[in-house]
Amino acid sequence: MLNFGEVLTAMVTPFDANLQVDYEAAGNLANYLLDNGSDGIVVCGTTGESPTLTEQEKLKLFRVVVEAVGQRGKVIAGTGSYNTAETIHLTKEAEKIGVDGVMLVAPYYNKPSQDGLYAHFAAVAAATSLPVIIYNIPGRTSINVSVATLVKLAEIKNIVAVKEATGNLFQISQIRQSTPADFLIYSGDDALTLPILSIGGAGVISVSSHVVGKQMKEMITAYQKGEVAKAAQLNATLGPLFRTLFITANPTMVKAACNRLGVKVGGLRLPLLEAKPEEVAILEKVLQQLELV
Repeated sequence: MLNFGEVLTAMVTPFDANLQVDYEAAGNLANYLLDNGSDGIVVCGTTGESPTLTEQEKLKLFRVVVEAVGQRGKVIAGTGSYNTAETIHLTKEAEKIGVDGVMLVAPYYNKPSQDGLYAHFAAVAAATSLPVIIYNIPGRTSINVSVATLVKLAEIKNIVAVKEATGNLFQISQIRQSTPADFLIYSGDDALTLPILSIGGAGVISVSSHVVGKQMKEMITAYQKGEVAKAAQLNATLGPLFRTLFITANPTMVKAACNRLGVKVGGLRLPLLEAKPEEVAILEKVLQQLELV
């Protein structure tokens, strides 16, 4: 049975002072995350500011992280876009580099039909031997991959997982009920990781794990061992951080948190802006409460 792990981090892309990709920092960050609770890394997802990265930057990031990580953890390449042909091309190039899988966000902006969504994902899956994770986040894409569409996609051999960020626990429970037992469901929302575990989820593709990866791993392990009260307490303790990291556009706050903790990841490319002083103050308070600073 395929297993990417329980805590995958949607890794930020480090930039230097000129907002050029800092590849050395990216390799170091990937290993830091694996040292601190993560089982794998998602490179060039939206938390990695993928819309602002060129194809050449993405491919070099895939290569750098694969080389830096080696066999220590899984490397998942974010290769999805709203252009099927470009997604296929980037996926094929990522496969040549040696990533362990790809994550495909639902095509955004152009709002395809459910049949169009199916055809898009099926075409990409057919073009690669890599395992594929579907990323369903209608709050950003304006389109929901329906249960029926996802169940049909799960019949494709190398479509093996979904990152569910709908916030709809009923939909997620329907997916679990209607897909094979080895089809993996990952939480796409840190705050819903524990509830999603309770209805059959496999883990989380996380932003907060940049900061509290060990605690996220501890929470999941506690739940799996039947220590539900302990898991619930950890979830409650981490809740303020989960909320704070999304008080403005992601990855603004998680980059601020990393930089504050001495994990230098640099700034953000436009159209994203640095955290405002009042947002930094909120973050500082939460980091102090968690005794991280």
